[in-house]
Amino acid sequence: MADFINFGFTQLTWANGIMLVIGLFFIWLAISKKWEPYELLPIGVGMILANLPGTGLLLQPQEVGGEIGSAGLLGIFIEFGLLRYTVLPQLIFIGLGAMTDFSPLIAKPKLFLLGAAAQVGIIIAFLGALALGHFGIADFDMLKAAAIGIIGGADGPTTIYLTSKLAPDLMGVAAVAAYSYMAMVAFIQPPIIRALTSKKERQIYMKSQIRPVSRRERIMFPIICTIIVVLLVPQSAPLVGMFMFGNLLRESGVVERLSVSAQNSLINLTTIILMLSIGASMPGEVVMRTETLLVLALGLVAFAGGTAGGVLMGKLMKYISKEPFNPIIGAAGVSAVPMAARVVQHIGQKENPQNFLLMYAMGPNAAGVIGSAVVAGVFLSMLS
Repeated sequence: MADFINFGFTQLTWANGIMLVIGLFFIWLAISKKWEPYELLPIGVGMILANLPGTGLLLQPQEVGGEIGSAGLLGIFIEFGLLRYTVLPQLIFIGLGAMTDFSPLIAKPKLFLLGAAAQVGIIIAFLGALALGHFGIADFDMLKAAAIGIIGGADGPTTIYLTSKLAPDLMGVAAVAAYSYMAMVAFIQPPIIRALTSKKERQIYMKSQIRPVSRRERIMFPIICTIIVVLLVPQSAPLVGMFMFGNLLRESGVVERLSVSAQNSLINLTTIILMLSIGASMPGEVVMRTETLLVLALGLVAFAGGTAGGVLMGKLMKYISKEPFNPIIGAAGVSAVPMAARVVQHIGQKENPQNFLLMYAMGPNAAGVIGSAVVAGVFLSMLS
């Protein structure tokens, strides 16, 4: 018994201890606060398992001569599901597409501009990471800068996909940053929205109804969007193509079983494996570095910049729109679906109880998902 206790505790480092606390904190946030529980709960468990010494769970197949049966479960997940084939983020995009209603965006295509403007946060963080690398403050090259910048899209699967392609060693911290900031949308966005808008602007009433969208429009949208976007940015096809495929399953009305499976069993299973893998990619010795803290800081700057970019575009559209236009819906241009849209709805209704902005905010919210996937494709085209 003494040997067993010594074996475990003698290998436990201070960095492992800190990561165990962080893992427990993530689990607490998921259960007590209900912050992104589908992501933070398995990530927290993965962190804990990755930082308990001597388990063998992180042994990857190449470390045991390619013998999968001798590898650890989390090691198999990391090697085959996350870093090598990048399949899981694409599968999640199928599920997300099947859960997305593009009707608000189809009814008001100009909302695409808000989703596009919110991508400015990605550019800000990308340039910031390049600057830190240029001045020798951190070891950030173009590939790492792109992986850090994409955190600003507030889209976990896109962050994972791009990082796994360009900078796999940043996988754990980049993914955790993306999902953590998504979970903290309700704390990060309101101060930025209030700082950039007046009370009068936040009170602007937008009519509660948008025009009905026909079934034909809903079916044609994912098809046309896929063709146009992929012709413009071919490297975006793995994400945009799967996202729109999932949406076509939903809107076609002829494959209900496939649509239901994509929205439930497919996305649930892949989320479990992917989030466990992310948590397991964060052993203490990897995370407790200055570079990691800089990634987290730049990710926050990226997310805040994306929110600000969307709101500022909303202010511009308010001035040129012929109808009353509430600029705060621009904050939903980051692709934290549907949390950012809910934040906009909450702030709008608090300022004007008659306002119902959720449907309007879902437009730029969906556009933000497409926008971040396109930016990821642009980075891949330039750098891979």
